[in-house]
Amino acid sequence: MFNYRQLHYFWSVAKAGGIARGAEQLHLTPQTISGQISLLEEQLGVALFRRAGRRLELTEAGRMALSYADEIFQVGNELEETLRNRHEERTFLFRIGIADVVPKTIAYRLLAPALSLPDPVRLVCREDKFELLLAELAIHRLDMVLADRPLPPGMDVKSYSHRLGECGVTFLATPALAARLKGQFPHQLNGAPLLIPGEDSAVHAPLLRWLRGQDIHPRIVGEFDDGALMKSFGQAGAGVFTAPTAIAAELAAQYGLESLGHTEAVKDRFYIITVERKLSHPAALAVSEAAHKGLFTRAGGA
Repeated sequence: MFNYRQLHYFWSVAKAGGIARGAEQLHLTPQTISGQISLLEEQLGVALFRRAGRRLELTEAGRMALSYADEIFQVGNELEETLRNRHEERTFLFRIGIADVVPKTIAYRLLAPALSLPDPVRLVCREDKFELLLAELAIHRLDMVLADRPLPPGMDVKSYSHRLGECGVTFLATPALAARLKGQFPHQLNGAPLLIPGEDSAVHAPLLRWLRGQDIHPRIVGEFDDGALMKSFGQAGAGVFTAPTAIAAELAAQYGLESLGHTEAVKDRFYIITVERKLSHPAALAVSEAAHKGLFTRAGGA
């Protein structure tokens, strides 16, 4: 039978960065820890660590084992907490992966309804690249992924895309920058400094195509994978930038920006991706229902 104590020793050493530090945290001798990890490696038939000079580093098998160990001990902690507090109000854990191209304000507005459910929910939000989040979803380390695109065709991941809504994009700028731009929208963008989403964003290519189709040639001064960073540059007056029309008025009011104009020819689209064909998790249902009845309906895009 698998020895979870040995796995815990391995996990502690990997997290601590070495046998000596791991042994100190566990209040055991380094010899004991080393011997137990060797027994675990023997049982598994793989090496979990290798020597790199005077340091230990994880092998490929060790990195895989650490990933599983993280999940095992997280679930164990949740079980202990649930059993200790079984007479108290039950909290539902809702683990969400947020693609790093999704605007933070959109993510908050979409996820906030999950916190208003009758049964309390604890959100665990992880931000990363879309493909990495799908891999986490496939092994059930996430309940849902929030993204700006559906599941790509041909991906070997048994998951389903659920459309939340869409809206056009609005061009925002500081009042000082807006005052320097000549002409009417969209031609005032010709030659203007422009900040655009990075290539990972689903809106990147459609935005550039639309500009070319309008015979508008802005001066692109920055590309950003992180929408929050792009907004910070825009707030500082570094260039005009786009935001989903659904939240553009809110951003303009909050950060003292001006709306130059908007287009429905370029769409920001948002999806949740789950392993369920039909949504059943109460928090996922709350997110979907609120999006269809609120955020994108008001933007005129759902």
